[in-house]
Amino acid sequence: MTYLQTLDAIVTRTIAPAAIATDRDSAFPRAAITALGEAGLLGLVSAKEMGGLGLGLPEAAQVVERIAKVCPSTAMVVTMHFCGTTVIEKLGSEATRREIAAGRHLTTLAWSDTGSRSHFWAPCGTAKLEGAEAVLDGSKTMVTSAGEADSYVWSTQPAAAEGASTLWQVDSKLAGLSEPKFFDGMGLRGNRSSPMLAKSLSVPASAMLGTDGGGFDIMIGTVLPVFATLIASCSVGLMEASLEASIAHVSGSKLEHLGSALAELPTIRAYIARGRIRADMARTLRDDTLAAMAAGRPDTMLRVMEVKVACAESALEVTDIAMRVCGGAAFRKDVGVERFFRDARAASIMAPTSDVLYDFIGKAVCSMPVFG
Repeated sequence: MTYLQTLDAIVTRTIAPAAIATDRDSAFPRAAITALGEAGLLGLVSAKEMGGLGLGLPEAAQVVERIAKVCPSTAMVVTMHFCGTTVIEKLGSEATRREIAAGRHLTTLAWSDTGSRSHFWAPCGTAKLEGAEAVLDGSKTMVTSAGEADSYVWSTQPAAAEGASTLWQVDSKLAGLSEPKFFDGMGLRGNRSSPMLAKSLSVPASAMLGTDGGGFDIMIGTVLPVFATLIASCSVGLMEASLEASIAHVSGSKLEHLGSALAELPTIRAYIARGRIRADMARTLRDDTLAAMAAGRPDTMLRVMEVKVACAESALEVTDIAMRVCGGAAFRKDVGVERFFRDARAASIMAPTSDVLYDFIGKAVCSMPVFG
């Protein structure tokens, strides 16, 4: 059985049946994560010598997209796990790498500081080296899988070196970590995204991932391409789901006094066509971004920045179209459109936000320093 066949079975049996309750109750999808772990899919990008599947970003994008078609909340949890795994696989301990590969360890990123927000590469939180330990202090605005992950890839200012940031692997069970308040969100309600606070949090100095002050290069060079492509894949998946649900509705609903389906109205078909085009354009850019990375093309970082904003903004338009063509019925949860409409709002405001990326892309095409 291929990994996609394994995934389809989990999606059908575990993720899809729980998706409505996951959203309604803001319930973390623990059963889904357990099933994905037991099937080896949480170790998708872990090295084979660690016991993982040894696959890459294209395969991770397929997994995230497939999950997002039924439950974007679960897809976001998996997205952030793959992002954290990318760092730990490169710089973390063998013990943690083996636990992730075995599906027994869920990780995530904790980067967006209260003081710097969308400028995730410039944390305000601090780290102080005290012998064989480091003491971390700082607050994060939103952490996916807060209180549910086994570890956080946490960012601070450098402890003693120059540079924008330093990264740490933080055990979620350590004293000094807290969740100041539950984040009751509009969409992606099951991904357990909440603020987190580190107060006099003591970690081993060996928990540093990479070098002191070297966080920026890891964030931008290693993680941003993974994050941007996978969150774009979330958007692609939910766009497909929205289009399928809206097409099913307009094809099956009749104007009885005219004896015709809603899909026979030219205006409805035109909206559906616009949605199809936008979704196909987004998918094509996502696939080209993967191709750029694989080939080491000079436009790779431009594509990485473009893919997140393009897919996020396309998802806003496509889900709006789905709501529009389904009319009043779209407000009913059983039609299956409004949940994706709400979930689609998140990608455009997730750091780096669409507005920040527009500025970065503008700088890049004008040959200006992007982060200057």
